[in-house]
Order: sequence, then C-alpha cells, then structure tokens
Amino acid sequence: MENLKFAVVDLETTGHSSEKGDRIIQIAIMFIEDGILTNEYVRFVNPGQKIPVFIQELTDITNAEVKDAPLFEAIAQEVRDLLEGWVFAAHNTNFDLTFLQKEFQRCGIPHWQGKQIDTVEFSKIMFPSAVSYRLKELTEELGIELTAAHRADDDARATANLLLKCIEKVKLLPEQTITRLHKRSFSLKTDLSVIFYLALVEARQKTSHPHLSHFRGIPFQKTELIQNLKPREIAYPISQDEKDQLLIQAYPSYESRNAQLEFMDAAWKSLRTGTEIMVEVPTGIGKTVSYLLPAAIRAVETKQAVIVSTYTNHLADKIMDEEIDVVSKALSIPIQATVLKGRSNYISLAKFAELLLSGESSYDNIFTEMQLLVWLTETTTGDVNELNLSGGGMLYIDRIRKRSSVLADDEVGVDYHQIALENCRHADIVITNHALLLSEGTSKEQIVKESCGLVVDEAHQFIHAAYKTNETIFSYTNWKYVLGQIGSEADDQISRRIEEILIRKRLHRSRERSNLLTAFEKFSSAFDAAIHELIGSESVQRGHVKGSRLHVALEDISADRIVFETVFQSMNSFIEQASTYVKRLDIEVESLSDKEQAILTEWHYWIDELRVKIGEWVELFLENETDGTVWMEQDQRSIPGSLTVIKSPIDSAPVIRNSLNSFFTEKKGVIWTSGTLSVKSDERFVARQLGVAPEVPVLKLLAPEHFYTGAQIFLVDDMPNIQQVAQQEYVEEVAEAIVQTVMVTEGRLFVLFTSQDMLNQTHELISDSGLLEDYALIAQGISSGSRYRLLKSFRQYEKAVLFGTNSFWEGVDVPGNSLSAIIIVRLPFSSPSEPVFKAKTALLNQMGKNAFTAYALPEAILRLRQGFGRLIRSSTDTGFFIILDRRIETKSYGKKFLEALPDVPVKKVSLARMVDELNNCYNK
Repeated sequence: MENLKFAVVDLETTGHSSEKGDRIIQIAIMFIEDGILTNEYVRFVNPGQKIPVFIQELTDITNAEVKDAPLFEAIAQEVRDLLEGWVFAAHNTNFDLTFLQKEFQRCGIPHWQGKQIDTVEFSKIMFPSAVSYRLKELTEELGIELTAAHRADDDARATANLLLKCIEKVKLLPEQTITRLHKRSFSLKTDLSVIFYLALVEARQKTSHPHLSHFRGIPFQKTELIQNLKPREIAYPISQDEKDQLLIQAYPSYESRNAQLEFMDAAWKSLRTGTEIMVEVPTGIGKTVSYLLPAAIRAVETKQAVIVSTYTNHLADKIMDEEIDVVSKALSIPIQATVLKGRSNYISLAKFAELLLSGESSYDNIFTEMQLLVWLTETTTGDVNELNLSGGGMLYIDRIRKRSSVLADDEVGVDYHQIALENCRHADIVITNHALLLSEGTSKEQIVKESCGLVVDEAHQFIHAAYKTNETIFSYTNWKYVLGQIGSEADDQISRRIEEILIRKRLHRSRERSNLLTAFEKFSSAFDAAIHELIGSESVQRGHVKGSRLHVALEDISADRIVFETVFQSMNSFIEQASTYVKRLDIEVESLSDKEQAILTEWHYWIDELRVKIGEWVELFLENETDGTVWMEQDQRSIPGSLTVIKSPIDSAPVIRNSLNSFFTEKKGVIWTSGTLSVKSDERFVARQLGVAPEVPVLKLLAPEHFYTGAQIFLVDDMPNIQQVAQQEYVEEVAEAIVQTVMVTEGRLFVLFTSQDMLNQTHELISDSGLLEDYALIAQGISSGSRYRLLKSFRQYEKAVLFGTNSFWEGVDVPGNSLSAIIIVRLPFSSPSEPVFKAKTALLNQMGKNAFTAYALPEAILRLRQGFGRLIRSSTDTGFFIILDRRIETKSYGKKFLEALPDVPVKKVSLARMVDELNNCYNK
C-alpha cells in the first residue's frame, strides 16, 4: 500500500456545529507515507470567542493558550493545501471532515476533494469483538499510546497508529476473506475499498494460511476437539492438612479458612452420595474453586462430567478462563473443561454461507457480513456473544444463529455447536448457563445423561431464569420486521428475488403471484386491526403507568376475540400460499444455481419464522386456559412500536423441578450455592422458590474474620422522603448527592436504581449540568453494549460512574480500588405493578398470607444484600455503601434490611457531613 498517503486529522472545537458559531481551537494532522508516520502539523487556533468551561475541562485547552494563536481564516488555505492529494482519515470523519468543510466554506475556500477513511468504520470491521470503538477505549485495548485524550495532537497520533494497526491486520487475512471484504466495501460510507483492493493484490502473491479451514470457500478458525486423556488417579483429601496442601499448590499465599474447607467437604459428600444440598457461601472464601475441586475429583473417579451452571454466559466464560487452570494446578493433573451454551448462541456456518450468496444489500447487513468474515478467522468458539454489533447487526445475527440440530454433510465436524457438544463427552467439567438447563432439547438431554452431578452457582438466579426461559413474548417490532422481509415488493427484497427466479425458470404463474399478494394483504390488514384493538381498548388507558411504560393484564383488555381469530386464519392462509408459490422451485431445486438455492432457502426461513409465530399468537391470544399470567407493555412515547405481550409462569418451583427431574430420579448430586440463599426472617424463602424439599437444610457459612473491616455504611438522613415528594424533586436531590460523592471519590462509583425511568432522568440531569464532564458516565439502557461490556468500560476508565438497574445489583465483580462506593437510590422493592410480582402477591393474599412479609420484603432484603456484595470482594477492599432512601430508618421494616447486611459501622449523617467524612478518608 506504498502508494497510499494518509493525512490523519483531529479537531478540537468549542462545540459540534460550525453553522451555529462553534469554532476550531486546535487542529492536528499526522502524515503517513509508506506505512510510516513521516510528518505532523499541530496548531492552536483562536476561536474568536471564549472557550466553554466544559470544553476547557474536557480538552485541557484554556483561553490563555489560544489567545495569541491565529484565527482559522489565517491558516485555512494552508490547511487546505496540506490536505491536497492525501487520503483524509479521522476517527469519525462525519464530524472532523464535515466541520472542516464548513469552516473552509465560511472562509471562502473551496471544499477539499478526495478519498476519506473513517477509522471508526474501519476498526469495527477489523476488530469486531472490541469492547468499545471510542478512541480512548479502543487504543487502550489495542495497546496504542494515547497520552491525553481530547487533545488534537495526541488523538490524531493515536488515530494514525490505529489506522496502521487496521491496515496491518488486513494484510494478515487470507485472500478469500479479503476478496469478499473488497466486494462488499463499495457499499461502505468511506473509501475503504481502496485499502482492501491493495491488500488483495498483495495477498495474491502470498502463500495460503494453513492454520485456517474453509467452509464453502469461507476461511474460518476450526475449533479443536478435546482429546481423551490417559487414565488419571486422584483421591479426595480427607484431613485438613491434605486440603490445605492442595490449595497451597494453586495459591502460594493461601491461608486456611474453615468455611472453605467445610464447603469442599459438603460438595464432595453431595456428589459422592447423590444427595441435594444448599450452601450459602459469603464472598471471600473462594467459592468457585471450593466446588470445582471436589467436582473435578468426582468426574475423574466416575469418568462422567460434573455440570456447573451459572446465570450468565459471561460467568461461564470466566470460570473457563480463570478457574480451571487453578484446579488443574492444585490437583497436579490436567482437568478438561468445556463451555456449552444454548444452540442459538452459535453461528451457523451454513446459514451464513447462504446469506453471503443471497446478496444482502442494506448497509447494516453488508457491514455485519464484513465483521463476521474477519471474526471467523479468529474465533475458536463460534459464540456470537463475542461480537460487538449495532442494532441492525443483531438483526442479521438472529438470522444466522444455530437453530437446528440437523447438519448438512459438509457441516459435520466443523459446526461449532456440534463440536461443543462433542467436547462435553470428553470433559470433566461442563460449564453451562441456567437457561440451557431449564430449556428442552437434545443438547441438555445429552449433557445431563452423561453427567454424574450438578453445581448450580448463583442459585437464587435460577428462579429468575425459570421465569425468563418459560416466557412467551409477542413483540410488535419483531413481527413487523418479519412481515417486512416477506411482504416487501422492493427490488432487492426476498419476494421480488423469488419472482425473478420463477420468471427465469419459466415457472412463474400470475394467478399464484396474485393469490400470494392478496393473502399477504389480508394477513397484514388483520394484524394491524388486532394491534389497533389492543392499544385502543379503554381498559388500556386505565392501565398502570410507571414512568412512560404502561402495564395492563391481558384479561383486563376488552378486545374482540374474533379479531385475533382472523389473524390466525389469515396467517395460515398466507403460509399456505407462500408454500404453494415456490413448490415448483422446490421440485427443481437441483437445477438452481447456488445463489438461487440460497434465495429459496431464505424464503423458507422466513415462512418457518411465521409458523413459529402462529404458535406464539395462539398461546397468547386464543388459549382459554393459561397456567401463568399474561400482560401487555408499551411505552407511551412509542406506540405501537414498543408494544409487547408477555406470558410468564407465576410459580418457579414446578418449572425448576421438572427441568432437573432426571438429576433427582437418578440420584445425582445437586449443589445449590450462592452468596444469598436465605433471609433471617425466612430461611426457606429461596429454597421454596427452587422447589427444594423442606428436609434439605441450608448450610450457611461465615465470612473470614475481619473480611468487612474496610467497609462503612452511610444512611443519608436529610434526603426527602421518597413517598412524600414528586419523583422529579427526588431525582434532583439524588443527582446532587451523586455529584458531591463523585467529586470526593473521583469516580469509581456504582449508582444502583430500581427503575430505568429514574435512572434515565438522573443521568440526563447530571449530563446536562456538565458538573461531571471529566467523568465517564456509563448508564445501563443508555450507553450501548451488554452488561459485561458496560462493566469492562467502567474498569477501563480511571474516572467513571456506572448507573445500573436490577442486573447490576449482583453477579458483578469489581475487586480492589476499581470500585470505591455504591449509592443505593432507593430500597430495592419490586414495583407493585410488575406483572409477575403482582400475580404472585395476589396469589399469596388469596391463600391468606401477608404478601408483603412473605414475599415483597424478603425479596428486597436479598437484593440489598446482593448490592452490598458488589462492594467488598476481598479482605483488602475498602468502600462505602451509601443508602439515600430514608425508609431504612423511618419504617419498622428498615431494621430488617440493616440486620441482613454484614456487621460493619453504620452512620446516620447529612449529605454534607457524609461528604466531609469521605473527604477526610481520601485525604488520609
């Protein structure tokens, strides 16, 4: 690529819009020739106005620094001349180039003309699994130096090195991958086709990549199968000294803890005798290794795997990546483990190959294909959760997820899910997630049949997973998306492409085409009428509104059942017509080209999606008897786009016992473990929901002595009473408390909410104030990415605040000084309008029980305990647990919350006093 010359540009400005009077305050251009940074141009620019305070704080550029600098008018022509003949590159050309062109126009200078490269677009393709594509996080992940973010010279230099890193990676790709990338690159927003073309020319002169396999011409990294090991012998250690010696081999600095050894013994007894136990294990005793050691020994002894189930895929990956080597080291023998996730977590290579052939045309689809082509040369799991994709990208991914266990001949031995299943046969430890264990299917049946026991980690979350995996969900936007795929008459859509094939093959029949279109029109009209019936019902207007979201029980909606019947009938009719329409193609499929076969397969895929949706429709809208609760949700600001209808079971216990039935009937050991399995006022609260028999005790272990000495609890006693003021007033006080706390702690702070609406309002208020401009404000539901990606971003920033809702109250590990404080905005009671909670409490009341004390209060206490558990992860951790909700001291039940927390100092103080105390701690 020696003949490409890049000018990498970064601007610092007083704001985002030149047209609204914002101006450049610094410009930097890094020049790259022959793959080397050869020259640079860096100038401060006098904006002719005061630099806003938040821009000064962001960039560290002051009014004094630009006072004697030239106006942009004085250097505009010079800048324009410097860029002439170079490829313009920037990290978001849409900002830098657009702003610069507007400034050229304002100064009476012609627009710059030439090719442009956006390193955001480029890096998303070349690093599809990156946590973030913001320059600071991306360069940190790739090991590129960025001394001072938001200074044009440092940003431009880092962007130049990022560009070189992307080009370097392109050159390492196999020719077949680059060929496909180049073909698709003409649909991109910037001129990356030039780079891919030159890389292709170079690749044709190189040898192949022997470490890669090929599937229908697509290069991919093949996953290796676990090999059978020679017979291994290991006995469970009997004495305390033997156990200690085992753990010292893994941890040279290990200190013996009675609770850890007690848990090991309990786990071993359960697995050896085939009994069920519940063990509450506090943070700090090495819970994971404590159950993995006896599990591994039992697996080696029986030559059958022990299944370890976690709540999230991230936790499963963490055990695999961090804990299995520790166990092997402790036992001095190799322990083989594998991760198995639900089938849909894996990419189907066959489906991807078909879509590549079918000729996708939208930017989102083409861009996602490019990301996948690069990712396949790297991934050893085929797990699509590794990818960091846009919303449009996720829609594409949904089409290539593994759906069926049936394999084509060329898929055998290369299918990621099949390999994962095969690895389970040879593994000692099979790590999976709660959702898979609660699902039906051959994957689950195989691993359960071939196992000798089960460890359920984060066991309290098994209850939540039981509800989620047994939900039936209707989503208006999802249905409309499917209807759009099969009903669109646009030239590049599937319906039109099928018609073109029929015409080419002289199989087209006008009557069949007309019948198809008529059937679709009836189906679409019936669907729209049903939606209008749902959202237009008077009872919907009286539903419970929380923030902007409305919940209403489906049984309370006075909709006409005939409307839902009509959708069912017209849907069946359309599916019949759609099948008839392509019957002749199905008969002559062997005469079709690969591309035509791919298009036909795509048509059948969407019709099969409709068949699935028929089942959902019947279950939600036409079944008279229901074994759960059904409700409708919608956001008042987005109707009907936000409309969903959900059916969920009310009682988790029968769902769980039915899913795990074979473990109990075949007398396999089952270990339920978590940091929160009991409440003082009701020790069987979690056990009942898991369906655990009353005779199975809950073994509660104690944290190591002095484990929580670094923790303090603050109750802020001058906050308004949350039940006596408007939410907006409370939010303003919460925002003030957060800002003041952050200023003292310098970030490293979690703020935990119970409602997304309150989180949104608080985040918006703080963001608009500009008071925390120097901090990364990472907010669940606002910042893009999964919970894991948000957490990773939080860890990467030195000055960060994370705003989280329910899923951040637990299962999040931020050890050491990365987390200094947690703010609890309100006590974590479930919303009374939350449908499953509402149905459960109604059922308890009918049974003559007090739903508040029997369910609402213990559930909230458990959640607060889980929130506290995020703060102290080791005996050396320090941190502050700050509760803003005054009900903890004004209500009679408040003391039950405090009793459930570890025995640490509790201080009731004003906000000002708390800030002073925090300040004193940090000054020390």
